[in-house]
Amino acid sequence: MANANPVIVYTSTYCNYCKQVKSFLSDNEVEYEERNIDQDEKYAEELWNTGLRSVPVTVFGDVKILGFNQTQLSRAVSEYNA
Repeated sequence: MANANPVIVYTSTYCNYCKQVKSFLSDNEVEYEERNIDQDEKYAEELWNTGLRSVPVTVFGDVKILGFNQTQLSRAVSEYNA
């Protein structure tokens, strides 16, 4: 089921937790847009404007999940796919 709001994942190039989040989302068949803060300064600025200062940050609509928190990610995925 397609959701109107894309899932966004703020990442950096050498972040292992970022790789885990992307793998988790792919394994759960969630399409997402990756925004690498190392590759594009505007993504870093967007992230800073949210008040968060580290990656990964996964955005499901109004929900922001910091780090690789599998419990929170699982809950967000189930609500997103509902």
